[in-house]
Amino acid sequence: MPRIAGVDIPEKKKIRYSLRYIYGIGPKFADNIIAKLKIDPDKRATELTDEEVGQIGALIDTEYIVEGALRRQVQQHIQRLRDIRSYRGERHRKGLPVRGQRTRCNARTRKGKRKTVAGKKGVKS
Repeated sequence: MPRIAGVDIPEKKKIRYSLRYIYGIGPKFADNIIAKLKIDPDKRATELTDEEVGQIGALIDTEYIVEGALRRQVQQHIQRLRDIRSYRGERHRKGLPVRGQRTRCNARTRKGKRKTVAGKKGVKS
């Protein structure tokens, strides 16, 4: 299994799709890397030579922030928002959607599993 930027990428997929398994590299960056190094985008990851794998790794290390460094950078940005007590920071702190989505319904991904409130339905006066 080829290892690029400290990540094992899938062997059987085409290189343009395999590169996307690296955190911080999406479709655009993967295509840019392949174009710069003049590698055939339809080539499978197993068909790459050691030299090509080395070139890809070197290019990613010099030009892109990926994996651990990118994760750390994102966490630092979120922590800064929390520290300055901005609206977005408060939403992160409370575990609610940050980008203006509604929360009356369909916010389960951020809010987590439903918490049942006892006696909410059966209150009659």
